[in-house]
Amino acid sequence: MEFVESMQARFGNKFKEQEILAKHVNFRIGGPARYFVEAGSSKDIIDAVALAKQFGQPWFVLGGGSNTLVADGGFDGLVIKAANRQLKIDGPRVMAEAGVISAVVARASAQAGLHGFEWAISLPGTIGGAVRGNAGCFGGEMKDNLESVRVLHNGEVKTLLPAELQFAYRDSVLKHAGNDDVILDATLLLKVGDAAEAMSALEKNLASRKASQPLGSSSAGCMFKNYEFSTSSDIEKLATKYEVPADMLVRRRLAAGWIIDQLGMKGTRLGDAMVSETHGNFLVNKGAATAEQIMQLISLIKTRVRDEVGLELHEEVQYLGF
Repeated sequence: MEFVESMQARFGNKFKEQEILAKHVNFRIGGPARYFVEAGSSKDIIDAVALAKQFGQPWFVLGGGSNTLVADGGFDGLVIKAANRQLKIDGPRVMAEAGVISAVVARASAQAGLHGFEWAISLPGTIGGAVRGNAGCFGGEMKDNLESVRVLHNGEVKTLLPAELQFAYRDSVLKHAGNDDVILDATLLLKVGDAAEAMSALEKNLASRKASQPLGSSSAGCMFKNYEFSTSSDIEKLATKYEVPADMLVRRRLAAGWIIDQLGMKGTRLGDAMVSETHGNFLVNKGAATAEQIMQLISLIKTRVRDEVGLELHEEVQYLGF
């Protein structure tokens, strides 16, 4: 109870017990967090992590909830919701705290006449999550725009440069096992240009996403990473059955949604968990889906892809409470 008293003293009514996490993730799936706090500032995040460590409580920092599947039984520890949302634009630089929604940063940047981040308008999560997972679409990735990031590392605030983050496809050192650094804010370096041109590019990207993805559905976004390959022999079994689009061959990266579509799995349903009929790489909650049903559907997809075309798909989402 000493932990509870300490959290209440520090955070007041922002601290809760048995908070249902389904309310805080886009899947609208998941049981309760034993403890939950909404961190409205970077200092709140720092203090919440410190208290969790002091009292030996498991802890997890939750961003926008777009890329997370929470177990039906919830999480037996402290969930820290990153709600630090300061955003500042100074010349070509944009400083965004970890809890700012990426699309908000993209629109504000474009309105200020900054180019280079228009691709992020359809990202559903936060800047913190985007940096951590090197999010990307429309040919852009976070590593292309990031100048620096401030993280909480072993109780101290450190500034890291892109080279130190070891960015790779949908990956950074911050995602690796044993790394519990917490992103506090990120500084982007963009190009100064014409606001109307930037907004036009942004709206074009947004319209493209709305036409091709189930953006209005309860979903975690893309479920699987696209499949990267080195040589044509890596995809030989698939290529004998299906004609691989030329752009995927050039990039040496197969879209996971395209693979799932070739296998005819759009619309596949287990309970209220369903493969989107709009985009094969989106699993959607049709109303009352459980985490267990989503996990079964993930397993079914991975098994079919492995058995029928010889490829191993890997999830892009992170799991909490499993």
